[in-house]
Amino acid sequence: MTLGTILSYPNNPRTAKSKIAAAYNGLTFDEKSFDLMKDRDAAFYQKFPMGKVPVLEGGEVDLFESNAIGYYALAQKENSPLLGTSPVEKALVIQWMLFADNEISANLSAWMSPLMGYSPYMKPNVDSAIDKVKRAMDALNKVLVDKTYLVGEDITYADICVVTSMVFAYKLLFDKEMRSQYKNVTRYFNTVIGKKHFKEHLGQVQLCETPLKYVPPKKEKKAAGPATTPKKEKKAAAPADDAEEAPKPPPKPKSKLDLLPPSPFIMDEWKRMYSNNDPDVAMKWFWEHHDPEGYSLWKVDYKYNDELTLVFMSNNLIGGFFARLEMARKYAFGSLVVCGKNNDNTISGYFLIRGQEVPFEVYDAADFGSYNFTKIEPSQYEEKKDEIYKYMAWENEGFADGKIFK
Repeated sequence: MTLGTILSYPNNPRTAKSKIAAAYNGLTFDEKSFDLMKDRDAAFYQKFPMGKVPVLEGGEVDLFESNAIGYYALAQKENSPLLGTSPVEKALVIQWMLFADNEISANLSAWMSPLMGYSPYMKPNVDSAIDKVKRAMDALNKVLVDKTYLVGEDITYADICVVTSMVFAYKLLFDKEMRSQYKNVTRYFNTVIGKKHFKEHLGQVQLCETPLKYVPPKKEKKAAGPATTPKKEKKAAAPADDAEEAPKPPPKPKSKLDLLPPSPFIMDEWKRMYSNNDPDVAMKWFWEHHDPEGYSLWKVDYKYNDELTLVFMSNNLIGGFFARLEMARKYAFGSLVVCGKNNDNTISGYFLIRGQEVPFEVYDAADFGSYNFTKIEPSQYEEKKDEIYKYMAWENEGFADGKIFK
């Protein structure tokens, strides 16, 4: 039985929280992808005045808080054990639900948002958020010393709320060293996400290897002054016994992309053509020389457009992603643009990539998980040509800013 339709963006842990709760009662929610930039209208605000997702369009009620949506699913069963079987357990479930929101989610957001370009990076604020997260983790670690679950001897809504609030932390921030400091929490997290309904709605949670870090924007180089010839320092001649050459470093391992069959399309030529010519000329050259067997085209969409705020912050977010793609510079070219206005904008674009899959050099970037890469098949090229041109020429409707990866 379905309780209604949840509107949200894909892979949102807050949506998963509600769907996991419903699954424990043998119920379901339908889910519909919702683009806040295109689909949010007066009727939406009438139902959901905060203008955010996830929201529930239900037959009985419309709800706009994920905690309430999950609670609604569990309350369908009278005296549901997941909401507690006594006044004490019910109070403990509410305690941990509030803990998840106020101590974990809020502080993780203050930690991650500046790193991902959602908000300005101010080190004291980020450090304060990190300290608060660690304080919450310390408290949780102590509670879980002799507990498998937070309330009672089985899963409750407390566990659903707390675990889903930590998903992004374990994927993007808590590396092996961090996890080792909170062994009880990590054991608990892994236990819970291994449960059937969690696996069904969270998927395989890949634990963080390299934590997300702040990358300051590169400073523009100052114009070079008059050329001067530096004085050379005289070096003392080395004794004959010490004249032996230093050992050469071992050769760097080649990328798998270097082992692909040669392509007549030369990436460097395309980058020069794009940089030195008008879009009409560059794109004409591109389609005349494009090698669909050696290269693939990908539509790229940011997953969390509803959380974007100021245009310049969104553009900084693109810059942060590009900064982490240094390994891919030889094998990829991309144009990502910001369309819209402050507090109402989106990030999307196109990438040209060597080979037919998204390679390690791209998906290894810390920000990769925040973007959907959708492959454009050669059979779609004709219908997509105009759209690709607009992204490469920055002629999209509502264009506000953008960056080129080359």
